[in-house]
Amino acid sequence: MGRAVLIIDDEETLARNLAVYLGRQDYEVQVAGSAEQGLAVYAEFRPDVILLDHNLPGMTGLQALEKLRSIDAQAQVVMMTGFGGTELAVSAMKAGAADYLAKPLVLSELKLLLERLVNRNRLESTVNYYNRRDAESSGIERILGQSAPIVALRQKIAALVESERQLADNEAPVVLIQGETGTGKELVARALHFDGKRAKMPFVELNCGALPAQLVEAELFGYERGAFTDARQRKAGLVETAEGGTLFLDEIGEADASTQVKLLKLLEDRRFRRLGGLRDQQVNVRIVSATHRPIEQMVKSGQFRADLYYRLRIVELKVPPLRERGADILALARHYLQWQAQRYRKGPLSLGPDVESAMLRHSWPGNVRELRNAIEQAVLLCQGSVVGLRELAFLGTASTEPVHDGDPREIGVDLNLERAEKQLIVEAMVRARDNVTQAARLLGVSRDTLRYRLERLQLRPGADDT
Repeated sequence: MGRAVLIIDDEETLARNLAVYLGRQDYEVQVAGSAEQGLAVYAEFRPDVILLDHNLPGMTGLQALEKLRSIDAQAQVVMMTGFGGTELAVSAMKAGAADYLAKPLVLSELKLLLERLVNRNRLESTVNYYNRRDAESSGIERILGQSAPIVALRQKIAALVESERQLADNEAPVVLIQGETGTGKELVARALHFDGKRAKMPFVELNCGALPAQLVEAELFGYERGAFTDARQRKAGLVETAEGGTLFLDEIGEADASTQVKLLKLLEDRRFRRLGGLRDQQVNVRIVSATHRPIEQMVKSGQFRADLYYRLRIVELKVPPLRERGADILALARHYLQWQAQRYRKGPLSLGPDVESAMLRHSWPGNVRELRNAIEQAVLLCQGSVVGLRELAFLGTASTEPVHDGDPREIGVDLNLERAEKQLIVEAMVRARDNVTQAARLLGVSRDTLRYRLERLQLRPGADDT
């Protein structure tokens, strides 16, 4: 249905005029003249929003509100009345009303309120859908590997989750996840959420490096109508969307100074204010952040606020790079090989012995993400049942030149993260023939994220397929 409104009001003329007005705004509307009739209609109609008058024959509006909320705890009810003033408004909000309108109604205000509530319904439905889907593919057991660093990481996550369950209040500890690009920091964040006591609530993610700095604040905190040129209506931010759940701030090191100040206020007071707003709002949200950048050095150089850094790292988890995980490299490669073979409906595939030895010697600047994407490419190129060096272009010249022996430190591997990132992006763009969408898919990031990084690294954005 998507845009459905039930009007429960015994003033027939007002109800009829409202129905006509909302019909012109593309709402599907039904009208009931009493609370009892409205409850019966609600059971069949299931609207997005109920406009409920308080002064009704028989059951009052407040009594009807309690009944509606007992039938559906998510029902969005707007109380309407010409009497009662502030006291009734407070009672209605305590009983679970989404908002309150005084008669005579201002139609422009009603329109904006309905748009906000309907959009909230859609957003919550979308979040709940993705939460159910993500819960199936998230958790501590999804962090694969038996190397000592990974076992220790899983144990820390399990201990943290158990400690959170014992909390007497809702202020879950703030967690900072550190690790190189592609190590699986998001997987750790999801494990903290979906194995924790907030698992049934939203998990909301924002990559602070994927958007221009001026848009990050608007996405996080939302904005009021008229807050800036294109703000034609009020928009809830991701902080509100994550109410009761987890807000995951990936690449927190990319946040600009203004955003850092507001994040500090959110962490200290559990309050925030929309852009253009006049009042603060209380929020119950657990903050998990991640970065591949050296935050301590950024604090020393003045690029990142020291007070925010210390608030973010109440608990610190470090995800080890793939090159330090030993035999996990082959275990992960076999896991991804089996998964991709099933995806592309190929028969059983195995890794050749030359490939396995080359994998153990490779430095993996792109970590697990690089391995996963390389295996997918190998599966696509493989014509037989054994994956050899010929299919693995990620090893550079390994298919035509002898594989290097010895410690990676002895063969001059460049460990500079920014240069490694640039090298990976250039390689992906070459393989994708300058198609940004396909290159983003190879790198395991969104197209917008890749476009942002192309601009930041001053690389030429290639052609796109959209």
